[in-house]
Amino acid sequence: MNNDEFEQFVLRFGKDILRFCRMTAKDAESGDDLYQDTMLKLLEKKKRLDSGQNAKSYALSTSIYLWKNKKKKYANRMRLVPIDSMDEMSDEGYEVSNHDNEASPEHIILQQNEIEMIQGLVASLPEKYRLPIYLYYSADMQINEISEILGLPEGTVKSRMRTAKKQLKEKLEAIGYDR
Repeated sequence: MNNDEFEQFVLRFGKDILRFCRMTAKDAESGDDLYQDTMLKLLEKKKRLDSGQNAKSYALSTSIYLWKNKKKKYANRMRLVPIDSMDEMSDEGYEVSNHDNEASPEHIILQQNEIEMIQGLVASLPEKYRLPIYLYYSADMQINEISEILGLPEGTVKSRMRTAKKQLKEKLEAIGYDR
């Protein structure tokens, strides 16, 4: 992949990768850092990348790999020297822009609260269920691409997504959410 192809790749898939990084990292700032690390890693390896193959899948795999490594490093640091304040790892999520043309501020606030609640529930899922959901819904990946990225059989990915949806439905019903 040359410079022009890499630039076209970033223009075409950058937003999807950024959205995935932010959802995976659970906040905008950490997600932006993960996105930057991912793009730097891809830039280092751009000569080995083939634009004919699925570079988006490779990019998402790279971001997952980098995120897991960062998580392991943080866990080791916390084990060695615990930090009293956990502000850095807060579960604030990221802001979602609202593109509806609703004029009512109350409606906008209610929608934002609903989005934050659902994002929080998805973020509370175990990692093995959360990652396929993020890849499918935020990165618009197909089941076969997700299985390739995660290194799992397609049946396992489908099963994990079904389990995640079931858990989300149960949690939503438990709090009285009916839509």
